[in-house]
Amino acid sequence: MGTRPLSVIHADWSVGSTKRWAARAILQPSGRYLVTAPTTITPAELLIDARRGSTLIGFDFPIGLPVAYEKRVGVRSFADVLPLLGQGDWASFFEVANSPGEIALHRPFYPARPGSARREHLVEGLGLKSVRDLYRRCDVAVGRPACPLFWTLGGNQVGRAAITGWREFLQPARMDGVLRLWPFDGAFDEVLESGRTVVAETYPAISYAQIGAPLPATAKGRGKRSRESRAASAPGIVAWAAKAKIGLSADLLRQLRDGFGDHATGEDRFDAVAGLLGMLAVVEGILQPGIPDDANVRQVEGWILGRFAT
Repeated sequence: MGTRPLSVIHADWSVGSTKRWAARAILQPSGRYLVTAPTTITPAELLIDARRGSTLIGFDFPIGLPVAYEKRVGVRSFADVLPLLGQGDWASFFEVANSPGEIALHRPFYPARPGSARREHLVEGLGLKSVRDLYRRCDVAVGRPACPLFWTLGGNQVGRAAITGWREFLQPARMDGVLRLWPFDGAFDEVLESGRTVVAETYPAISYAQIGAPLPATAKGRGKRSRESRAASAPGIVAWAAKAKIGLSADLLRQLRDGFGDHATGEDRFDAVAGLLGMLAVVEGILQPGIPDDANVRQVEGWILGRFAT
């Protein structure tokens, strides 16, 4: 076990500020982490956490660029280009294109609204060879591919979440000089040893099986959108945490067993906790970071913490 941060935070991010929830784990004097119930979070609050240092923060939005796009635009490192986005030659980067004709290498997000938009429009507008070029390796590493970074439609709003996350948190924190980006700034153990705040990309759905949360079928539904299914996963989560020697606060235990209630934010709070436990599994050495030995992944595309390399 290498250096362990004093605090670990997982932010279940969304375009809408009311759906941004974060779960926290604080390293106790006993040497064990204690996880508390999720709370709403703002970029300003996360910046305060980042400035304290010795913090690991996970976000469930993409952090990195597809290598096929990188080759077209001539970028060698995501960490190098991040501060430039939104200014100079990259001034229109965060402006979502309204029509296929507005898509450009320095304005890659599309479409601004539903309609006749197709992903092939992105392929053509960015000068790529196929829809596959819109994906990073980690997006298609296991199971059904996630939404590509630059696509801004769909229930999870991947593209728009990346825009808000990069602009509202990653860029300011990077400008402050307090932020290390994994894997761009080094191997996982190396960036933790820096004593600074480290940010990693997460994907809560891959944590479910890893932390004993099967989200079983119930009479009232199955999956994270079902309160009953979330509640049915509580015993497995509690057992996994006990085996991993990770403490769960009394309030969190109550919310887990309750399935995080009937409110629409229940799934967000569940994912905040699931993602955090998945991060702790890597911190504690139960899981490996999972990143492949590929320079494009480490410097340009990034990786999802804990996702097995293929």
